[in-house]
Formats: sequence, structure tokens, C-alpha cells
Amino acid sequence: MGTPDFIREIRATAGHQLLLLPGVSAIVFDDDGRVLLGRRADTGNWSIIGGIPEPGEQPAVTAEREVYEETAVRCTAERVVLVQALPEPITYPNGDQCQYMDITMRCRATGGEARVNDDESVEVA
Repeated sequence: MGTPDFIREIRATAGHQLLLLPGVSAIVFDDDGRVLLGRRADTGNWSIIGGIPEPGEQPAVTAEREVYEETAVRCTAERVVLVQALPEPITYPNGDQCQYMDITMRCRATGGEARVNDDESVEVA
């Protein structure tokens, strides 16, 4: 999906300056205790699934939505396991700077077959 429209609108006036943004990460376990990961298209690194909440969206809903959008796996967010400001700001290739306040959710896979479901990942396992 890329950058949400509301962030694009902020960037139209804020330019590339550092923004503190909310983020939600999902650690998704299946019944065998395996964790769902995606290989990121932008860095090639394996990571847990995550994204930015839409305005007014609850973190659990964000986790469930992002997991489905990126991997086609349905999940249920069970609890918050960590809230942290990620230590380093990120500068994207276009010059935008962001630092994320991340809420990490423990989730349980409830259905679907893991696959690449958008352009943010090149592999899912």
C-alpha cells in the first residue's frame, strides 16, 4: 500500500522534516508456534508485519488489517506486548524523515494461506 493518503497530505505542507508517527507491529503465531514474517521489498530484510494506523483506527484493528493486507492471513490481536519509540529516525529514499512510536501486538493466526498480498513484501513465510 505504501504511504497513507493522510501522511501525503501532511507531507504536502511539512516537506521532508522529521515526523513522529504511530506504528503498529504484529507478531503473529500459528498453532505450531511459528511466527509469520515478510521479506520487505524496500530493504530485503525479514521482519514482522506492521504499518501505520488510519486516523481513528484502534491498534488491534491496525494489526489485523496490516497482516491481512500484506500476507492474506487472518489473525486476532490478543494483547499489547511492547510500546516503544523506535531508537533511530528513518530517512526514506525520497528524503522524508520519520521516527515511529510503535505498539507491538501479539496475534493469533485464524485463517488464510500466507502469501505475498501487496507490493510491500517480496516473500512471506
